[in-house]
Amino acid sequence: MTAAGRTLRVSVRHGTDPDLPALLLMNGIGAGLEVLQPFVDALGPRRTVLRFDVPGVGGSPRPVVPYNLVTLGPVLTGVLDRLDVREPVDVLGLSWGGGLAQHFAVQHRRRVRRLVLAATGTGSLMVPAHPRVLSRMLTPRRHRDPEYARSIAGLIYGGTMRQDPERAARVLHSASRVGPRRGYYYQLAASTGWSSLPFLRLIRQPTLILAGDDDPIVPVVNARIMARLLPDARLHVYRGGHIALITEAAELAPVIEEFLDG
Repeated sequence: MTAAGRTLRVSVRHGTDPDLPALLLMNGIGAGLEVLQPFVDALGPRRTVLRFDVPGVGGSPRPVVPYNLVTLGPVLTGVLDRLDVREPVDVLGLSWGGGLAQHFAVQHRRRVRRLVLAATGTGSLMVPAHPRVLSRMLTPRRHRDPEYARSIAGLIYGGTMRQDPERAARVLHSASRVGPRRGYYYQLAASTGWSSLPFLRLIRQPTLILAGDDDPIVPVVNARIMARLLPDARLHVYRGGHIALITEAAELAPVIEEFLDG
């Protein structure tokens, strides 16, 4: 689907209740939309769920020119318009997608009803991960090499991945499309220097913050800071790591649905 000059691969799971707002999912860095399938499967069938691949990742073609979080917002509103989704949507952002979700909630506030921020922080102005973890995030290798994903899963994802790193390899590589390497670096650069810290108080939508107590990429203290600064926030700290939304979807999906239905 092409909108605002960008072409994205888009997935729609139609819900059974047309009165419920659609849920727009924003994925982590380097991950195609299939990675979120366990979470989508754990959600009840009532809710329409929208997913997309950012330019150059998964099934979306490589962008001709780079993009950033500001320029991606109008693309997403264009996609919603083309899907004839005119009412405000609920937005869930995971990791990198949480930064996009925060920016989208301010930039296009009338299009967002409720916000869910999972395993995410405030960008460049946040309590950082350990340098050993950050160094592994500078390359897309974990998305392209299952053996490498297994070898570093416990270090970078924490939680149950420490005991069962094979699950991380399955999650990242099971039926997921891998885009060109350049797409990963475009996505990494899109948020370079960006921070939501100066405008967190402008996010007026009710917000659920999900954070793992063993998340090496985004230490839980970041969630506590966000919960204090957001005007209408609820914090849920779960036992687990960075990708628990996917690996422990059956546990977290009901928490999210209760918040969205509230």
